[in-house]
Amino acid sequence: MIARDTTIQDYLEKLGKKESVPGGGGASALAGAYGVSLGLMVCAFTSGKKKYADFEPELKNIESKLMKLRNEFLELSDEDEKVFFPLSQAYSLPDETVEEKDFKETTLETCLSNASMTPVKVMERACEALNYMQELCDKGSKLMLSDVGVGVSYLNTALEGAVMNVYINTKMMKNRNRMIELNEYARKLLLDGTSKARLVYEQVEASIKPEYDPEKNRIDRNKVDFS
Repeated sequence: MIARDTTIQDYLEKLGKKESVPGGGGASALAGAYGVSLGLMVCAFTSGKKKYADFEPELKNIESKLMKLRNEFLELSDEDEKVFFPLSQAYSLPDETVEEKDFKETTLETCLSNASMTPVKVMERACEALNYMQELCDKGSKLMLSDVGVGVSYLNTALEGAVMNVYINTKMMKNRNRMIELNEYARKLLLDGTSKARLVYEQVEASIKPEYDPEKNRIDRNKVDFS
């Protein structure tokens, strides 16, 4: 199933069926694609505005980076399906003889490692994207701050979803060193990424959330200069 060539309705219907793919790994990658697309929208609405002219070079660079990341997220969504198939086949390999058992174990270890690396790559891209969203929070149009916040939320979902797909695969590994290596790296990406996402989200929230003054019984609508 090619994510970029599939309608949202068709994808969601297949995602909800009793089928192994697409699954949580591919959906996590698509969450990343949604997140960076919102970042691209912020760039589009900010570029060309006189008020943000000083940021134009940075905005063009961010736009280029986010477009690349969106393509990579879509590719990773498809890759998640591709790496699952050989893994599903490996579980069915015969294991009657010593040779068959050794071959099955070796094949499973390779497939589990490959299946773990795809969500790891999703996490790496999400962490990179969050850096650009931080820049957009500071340099993008104030009218688009809520979209920065939503985009960050999607990227956070990509991180938390992808790490689940790392753990479900490493849990089955017999190679303890490889399991620890992947788990520790994924955990670091998760902590770094979710921490960044929380900081940006809270910055957006603090900027756009109206303040209520109970003594005056009114909402301060002039907290942000939406221009």
